[in-house]
Amino acid sequence: MANTKITDGSMALNDRQVRVITIEATRQPEEIKLRVAAYARVSSSSEDQLNSFAAQNQYYTELISGNNNWHMVDIYADEGITGTSALIRADFQRMLADCRRGKIDRILVKSLSRFARNTKECLESIRELKGLGVSVYFEKESIDTAKMTGEMLTAIYASFAQSESESISGNMRWSYQKRMQSGQFITCKAPFGYRLENGTLKIEDSEAVVVQMIYDEFLSGKNTMEIADLLTESGIPTQTGKPCWQATAVGYILQNEKYIGDARLQKKYSTETFPVQRKINYGERQQYYVTATHPAIIDRAIYEKVQALYQTRAAEIRNKPKHHFNFTKKIVCADCGTYFQRKISGTNPYWVCRKHSKNSKDCAMMPIPETEIEQAFIRLYCNLKWQGKSILQQMIQNLQTIRNRRMLWSEDVIELNKQISDLSSQNQMLTMLKKQGLIDPDIFIAQTNELTEQLREVKLKKERLMDAEGDNTISQTKELLDILESGPDFLESFSAELFGELIESVIVDSNEKLRFRLKNGLELPEEIERTVR
Repeated sequence: MANTKITDGSMALNDRQVRVITIEATRQPEEIKLRVAAYARVSSSSEDQLNSFAAQNQYYTELISGNNNWHMVDIYADEGITGTSALIRADFQRMLADCRRGKIDRILVKSLSRFARNTKECLESIRELKGLGVSVYFEKESIDTAKMTGEMLTAIYASFAQSESESISGNMRWSYQKRMQSGQFITCKAPFGYRLENGTLKIEDSEAVVVQMIYDEFLSGKNTMEIADLLTESGIPTQTGKPCWQATAVGYILQNEKYIGDARLQKKYSTETFPVQRKINYGERQQYYVTATHPAIIDRAIYEKVQALYQTRAAEIRNKPKHHFNFTKKIVCADCGTYFQRKISGTNPYWVCRKHSKNSKDCAMMPIPETEIEQAFIRLYCNLKWQGKSILQQMIQNLQTIRNRRMLWSEDVIELNKQISDLSSQNQMLTMLKKQGLIDPDIFIAQTNELTEQLREVKLKKERLMDAEGDNTISQTKELLDILESGPDFLESFSAELFGELIESVIVDSNEKLRFRLKNGLELPEEIERTVR
């Protein structure tokens, strides 16, 4: 202990004199080597690519072994793997697992495009690795995630890697387009009545009979809903094995040209940007019609009759005058959540749950005469006019109190404030990178615009949150008070105008009680008084 430096000191603690001796360290710990790994990937198994792959392995082995401060853990490599997701790369996942086990301190990668194919995946992996204390160095872009500005630059350059994948996806779309133009591409999925075998549609006899029945029933006068109900009642399963048929599925079969042996291509298309989405082609893309591509189930003459009848019925529905009644889409069944519809019995209108009207076993809610609903509203209005103002005024005071508390203590608002602060900090960091010349001006503008838009959205979200819990309901309640103040003292008959201004919806709890939901969300019950006939 001859080389140990001792410092003597003392202090008072609880009326006792405590002596403290500090023994300073004289030996420094041995320098710990950094555990370094490398990740390499090529896009195909062609001979040239494999040579490049072998060269990457040799390069990283020599690089890591040649650094006295580094200890090589492993060379992780995926051969012949392509795509936009890291989930299918076995060695990439093995590398992440070793990082989670604490075996790696640093990872070397040739470029971002070798590490990830989209920005989201890249940042998720890097953030996890940073949380594990593992840094990643991208040689081509000179990005080191161990540095403070690393993640920001990663987001910028990862967008280029994503562009590479978008280019690959564009090549795939081009390939499909050319095959469609030549008539070689027919379909990726067989419709009901067919099976797909080696890229060719083959008739499935058991389903083909059902398709023919659908066409016959439609020509006999049934509509799509009636045919769907018939199929369900007959116990015929859908293509996915479900017992219930929908009218839309029947309509699709009736209008599908594949049942006459033809194929209209590119009914749907894939978007050109990530994430890729499938959308219905309403004319945004070219379509191709190819005849006699596979065996037909329906005779062409029958198919054309069905198309003509389908168009005639659709035109009749479009041209049919639409009557809007005071309670249309206003009355809701409390039991099943279905809207009520208006019907006439003799000369007396009444409102009935749509599900009950279709099948009384599905919903037990009984019909209600229209006059009884109108009389219930008249009574509700009078109660609000003479007794409800104090309730609404108290509601406004309570909402204002709640809003003030939310502004100070709400976790949602605090989180949004944090997001606003973080986005502002990122914007400042981006400006600093621009001043240091570390970022291209075009990329700087694009990233600044994106951050500005995100900041605007978060601020709007905060504003909407505050309005949803306070100001919006308060203003609606004030409007209700104004309507009641200016309204008549009594209603001698039903007023459609006042009903529309005051009421959001009417919930039918039973045949004896309604709930009127006001425009501000407040619900008030009202008994139904049966009219003596």
